[in-house]
Amino acid sequence: MSYFSTQLVHGVPVHDNATGAVNPPIYNSSTFAFESVDSMPRWDYARSGNPTREFLERQVAQLEHGVRGFAFASGLAAIHATLSIFKPGDRIVVGDNIYGGTYSQVNEFFHRWGLLFTVVDTQDLDAVRAALAQDDVKALYFETLTNPLLRVNDVAALAGLAREAGAITIVDNTFVSPYLQNPLDLGADIVLHSATKYLAGHSDVIAGVAVVGSEELADRLYYAQNRLGGVLPPQESDAVRRGIQTLALRIDRQQENAQRIAEHLEAHPGVTAVHYPGLASDPGHELAARELRGFGGVLSFEVDEDLVDPVVVLNAFRLFRLAVSLGAVESLAELPSRMTHFELPREERLKIGITDGLIRLSVGIEDVRDLLADLDRALAAGAAGRGGDVKGELANLPAKLGVPIVGEQEPVGAAA
Repeated sequence: MSYFSTQLVHGVPVHDNATGAVNPPIYNSSTFAFESVDSMPRWDYARSGNPTREFLERQVAQLEHGVRGFAFASGLAAIHATLSIFKPGDRIVVGDNIYGGTYSQVNEFFHRWGLLFTVVDTQDLDAVRAALAQDDVKALYFETLTNPLLRVNDVAALAGLAREAGAITIVDNTFVSPYLQNPLDLGADIVLHSATKYLAGHSDVIAGVAVVGSEELADRLYYAQNRLGGVLPPQESDAVRRGIQTLALRIDRQQENAQRIAEHLEAHPGVTAVHYPGLASDPGHELAARELRGFGGVLSFEVDEDLVDPVVVLNAFRLFRLAVSLGAVESLAELPSRMTHFELPREERLKIGITDGLIRLSVGIEDVRDLLADLDRALAAGAAGRGGDVKGELANLPAKLGVPIVGEQEPVGAAA
C-alpha cells in the first residue's frame, strides 16, 4: 500500500488506457458499444458508469479507506442520494449544527416523504444516546467539524453509540478531508464530502462524493446514484481528480495560515471569540488533537458588535473575497447569518450560537502577512463604522501594527 500523498497523485487505475498517457483519459461519451447482444460490457450508459468517474470514485474510496466511492453532481446530490436509501417511517438522528443546505433537505424535502428526524446536540453524548433509543432509528448524521462554529464531534464515540443502537453513522467530512481524518476507521459507515471544497480546491467545479464501508451499503447507494441520476460528468470528475493531487500541499499551507490568523484574532481588542480547534483555548482542542491529523483551514470569529460593525468588516476586505464556499486556494470571508445559514430562522441560529456578529473565514494559500494586514484593515474599518472616540483605539490599530490602512496596501505580489 502506497502512502497517502502518493495515492493523491496516482489514484487507483481503471485499466482502460493502453496509450501510456500519464493522465487518465476523459471519456465524453454518453453510451458505450456492446461487442454483441449477449455481451455484458463493463460500461454501457454513462449514468450507470463512466471510466473517468470510476477513476475518481476508486480514488476517494482508497483515500477514505472505504469499500466503494460514488461521485455526484454536488455535495447536496450526495446527501440526497444517501438519505434516499431510507424509507418512510425511518428515523434519523441529526446534529443540531449542520450545513444550511442539509437543514433544508431535512426539513423541507425528506420530511414530506415520511422520514422522521430528531435533532440533537452531538456534543452531548447522553442526549445522543437518548435520541438513539427511540423506535425506528436507522441512522445518526453529523459533521466532523460543525459549520460555522468549528465544534469538534467525537466520531469514535458517536459511531459507537449508533452501533449499540443498531443504527448506521453518516459523517460529513468536508471540513477536514481524508487528509486529516478517516471517519470509517473510527466506526462510521458512510462518509460524505462536498468535493467542491478541499478535494477539488480551486473554486472551479461543483461536485460531491460518498464513500461507504460495506458492500451492502454500497449496493443501496449505487441504486440511488443510478436511479436518481445525479452523477458527476466526466469533465468535472477529471477536475476533482486534478485537484486531489495537490490536496496535502494545499491543506498544509492553509492550516498553517489559519493557525497564525486564529492566534492573531484571539489577541485583537475588537474580537470577542475565535472558533478554531487549533487554539489551545478552544473547547475542542484536545479532542481534535486526538482524532484529527490537523485542524483545517476554516475558522470563525465574533466581533463585539458595540465596537465593530461586522457588515462593514466584510465589505472592507480587499484580499479576502466576500463569497460562500471554502477549501479553495484563495481566501474567502462570509457572514453566516446572512449568507450560508440564512435558511435557519434567527432564533434557531442564535440557539446554536450563530450570532449576527459571527464571521467565517476560509483561509487560502496566500502569504499570511497579506492576509493579516487585510484583516486588520477591515476590522479597523468596522470599528470606524461604529464611530465615536471610544473606538479610536481600534481605528488606529493598523498604524500601531505597522500595516497600511485601507486603500494604501501595496499590490499583491509587490516586494516585501
